[in-house]
Amino acid sequence: MTLFTDLGLIEPLTRALTAEGYTSPTPIQAKAIPRLLEGRDVLGIAQTGTGKTAAFALPMIQHLTKNNRRAASRQTRALILTPTRELALQINEGFATYGKFVGLKRTVIHGGVSEKPQIAAMASGTDVLIATPGRLLDLMNQRKIELAGLEFFVLDEADRMLDMGFIRDVQKIVRQLPKERQTLLFSATMPDAVTDLAKSLLKAQHERIEVTPPSTTVERIAQKVMFVARENKRLLLAELLKDNAISRAIVFTRTKHCANRVAEQLQKGGVKAEAIHGNKSQNARQRSLSSFKSGDLRILVATDIAARGIDVDGVSHVINFEMPAEPESYVHRIGRTARAGLDGIAISFCDREEMGALRAIERSIRQPVPVDETHAYHNAPPARGQHQDGPREGRSEQGRGQRKHGGPNHNGGPKKPGGGRNRRRRGGGGGGRPWENRPQAA
Repeated sequence: MTLFTDLGLIEPLTRALTAEGYTSPTPIQAKAIPRLLEGRDVLGIAQTGTGKTAAFALPMIQHLTKNNRRAASRQTRALILTPTRELALQINEGFATYGKFVGLKRTVIHGGVSEKPQIAAMASGTDVLIATPGRLLDLMNQRKIELAGLEFFVLDEADRMLDMGFIRDVQKIVRQLPKERQTLLFSATMPDAVTDLAKSLLKAQHERIEVTPPSTTVERIAQKVMFVARENKRLLLAELLKDNAISRAIVFTRTKHCANRVAEQLQKGGVKAEAIHGNKSQNARQRSLSSFKSGDLRILVATDIAARGIDVDGVSHVINFEMPAEPESYVHRIGRTARAGLDGIAISFCDREEMGALRAIERSIRQPVPVDETHAYHNAPPARGQHQDGPREGRSEQGRGQRKHGGPNHNGGPKKPGGGRNRRRRGGGGGGRPWENRPQAA
């Protein structure tokens, strides 16, 4: 068995790891740390929850400690670029933990708060700068941050950066980086855009490290889907949460409005729950996360912007109140559970309009999701070849551009006016098994 002490880390780092009870590295850490200590550029392909922060933080701290020099005014020696405020703050916590016995200065730059303290912190320079693209680029344009003296660059969650529309900001920042630097790019998936970005960032002789295939799910997560009419989802959620085995759960919705409604409904039912999404202030989001981490808050209702930004051990369940629009988001959502070597459970609520999203997820993860028919609100989808409602206009990517039409309602009641000829068949997947033959959840 590989130990952290086998990786060539300096004593202050191994002492910090021992103090936290860490002895054995995860696969991504065991593969990436030696290569980074050698000065190699690294392309890391790994899911969230695999220990990526320590994989780059430990060798970076060692590099900066050994080459001890002061950063010039407004400059940084190392830059970690990450897509969300929550992730930036969590990476900062990781550096504080691993670097507790060395004296490196850290600065976090992100939006949603006043820029004045951030500008003041950068005035004397910093060793490690952890930043989100928008605020960093803004301060660079104001000449409050310069990157000429950069030694180490990390682009974290590259695919999420692209999903959130940060590609142009990232490209502008990269153009300001010195050519002589060590670079690490992490991504959970490798779409073409990320592949092209990696080619432009990394040296030709970089090391590619892939610890799990892209877009596959964590084996320790027990997955199941519950078919339920849309209007019954909140009733089903309230029923599930009567089970005390759901000790700490994240409930995912597609929209901020839905997240607020679900949290309010749970609060009225006596469940401690709060919503977290992009419209919440930074202070409110941090308060909710702190309460969730401490156990004071049982349920966190989140949109996909938080899917990769919540790093909390002990999440027993992830519940997809709404199916994600993109199959990759499913992997990132359910990856919030089964962290730190623990097991976890992922439950997805699926109404008839979301069947296309479910099929896309199953193709992406290369396996069917077992169905749980035992709940009181079970609403079985039609077998292949039978008619069903089409998506509502504007509900999802799958529904865009499709005509409205009649069909049976969600409760199997009378047809809506105008139904008949324009109803479409369930298709768009091919090769899948009939729904009545799906594996049953345990």
